[in-house]
Amino acid sequence: MKYRILIEQGEDRIFVVEVPSLPGCFSRGRTRQEAIDNAKEAIAAYLDSLAAHDEPIPPPITEELVEVAISQGCTNSLAVRSFAH
Repeated sequence: MKYRILIEQGEDRIFVVEVPSLPGCFSRGRTRQEAIDNAKEAIAAYLDSLAAHDEPIPPPITEELVEVAISQGCTNSLAVRSFAH
């Protein structure tokens, strides 16, 4: 299963990862890759805990990325493309 993660770098330069579809599932790391690796472990542990307690496993979030380009010379005109993932 694939889960969307949100990654932010704090003022302390530590990367913090949140898994929106798994409430309370967070991770962190000194590098972006370490934070991602730790998030994978946190997600697996979270899902294992749900299974061990016969709780339903939330489905991964379906998302769409939207790219917005401002037309040259005109800030009121936008071109929007949508990418499904």
